[in-house]
Amino acid sequence: MARIDVIMPQMGESIAEGTVSKWLKKVGDVVKRDEPIFEISTDKVDAEIPSPSAGRLAEILVGEGSTVAVQTIVARIETDVAASVPASAPAPTVTASAPASVAASSGGAPPARTPQSASAAGASTGNGNGASFEERVRTKSSPLVRKIAAEHGIELTSVSGSGIAGRVTKRDIESLITNRGAKPPVVGRPAAPHLVAEGPLPEAWPGDVVEPMTKMRALISDHMVISRRTSAHVTSVFEVDLTRIAKIRAKKRAEFEAASGQRLSYLPFIIKSTVDGLRQFPQVNASVAGTDVIYRKQYNIGIAVALDWGLIVPVIKHADELSLVGITRQLNDLANRARSKRLKPEEVEEGTFTITNPGVFGSLMGTPIINQPQVAIMGIGAIEKRPKVIEGPDGEDTIAIRTCAYFSLSFDHRLIDGAVADEFLAFVKKQLETFPETAL
Repeated sequence: MARIDVIMPQMGESIAEGTVSKWLKKVGDVVKRDEPIFEISTDKVDAEIPSPSAGRLAEILVGEGSTVAVQTIVARIETDVAASVPASAPAPTVTASAPASVAASSGGAPPARTPQSASAAGASTGNGNGASFEERVRTKSSPLVRKIAAEHGIELTSVSGSGIAGRVTKRDIESLITNRGAKPPVVGRPAAPHLVAEGPLPEAWPGDVVEPMTKMRALISDHMVISRRTSAHVTSVFEVDLTRIAKIRAKKRAEFEAASGQRLSYLPFIIKSTVDGLRQFPQVNASVAGTDVIYRKQYNIGIAVALDWGLIVPVIKHADELSLVGITRQLNDLANRARSKRLKPEEVEEGTFTITNPGVFGSLMGTPIINQPQVAIMGIGAIEKRPKVIEGPDGEDTIAIRTCAYFSLSFDHRLIDGAVADEFLAFVKKQLETFPETAL
């Protein structure tokens, strides 16, 4: 009887730990090779992890809600029943040495640090340059943590974090900055599920239901609070007439969908026009690094996707190099895989500008929070028919039915002035209102 170890996979170069959010199989269940057996959460994405072998789930060593280091054994599979279990269709296999994996699942309970985590993570020591494992783990904190530390002159190797083997988390760095002079978190101390509130915590009343935040909800909480503290948020709103887009879409939709096999929505038109705007106004496609400005030469558009268990922002890379068909194909593919938990970590990274579309839920407009380290985010309100005053050829005003939506731009006033933000929105508006039919 052979047993195969199931390990916590490496979910990207900077990830040192993961939280088991949900077991999809129970002890004794027969599993196929590459069949999802458990879900994990990291500070990048959530993921379904496939079985490395066909067999029977013999042991579960790490319970739901526990956070452990990568390469920690979380379960074991007996392979004595492998011959009777047909393999599923080939699928990417996640291993501990892989730099990336699949992603986007429901978050589980907040991390419950396990005593053996730090020792499991510390199985390896030096790397040939004298740095300890703990020092290397701290410096492999997320890009956002490294950015915040650099802006505040903090050396990560000198900070004892609450993550595995002292890895510094966003909560740690925020707490350290907020409480200068106070002792930083110590290794092994359980991290709070979100940033500490600046005031008394509310108390539960009789009859209330108290539930811990899911891992994904806690991460979203951290990102939103950090962004509000980092950027000077201002929002501008334009009304955009999408009647021309609606007519092009109605005229070309059947032909487009038959030729490409892709559903055509308004969003690809908006993405293409937005990329044109980013080319014209490079401040909007940038990041702030202390007193430096990084003008991005890539146009990577993040699209916020609402999931039943939270929110994720997959990124259309090099959108400026794509046709409308290419944008549509990538948009639909990323959104579908986000909802079916098959995204890869790199597919939610390196965005330079984000678009969110609350209008699909009926919202007329919103003031979205910037997706750090970007400097702007555009919100699309409900697209609907409205009566508008139109000047006719003879100069007389008439009432006409037009398809319109409110576009809001939340921008970082540290870099972008109101005039630039409005010029950018005006440019996107003009692009959409004069969109060439030949572009489809």
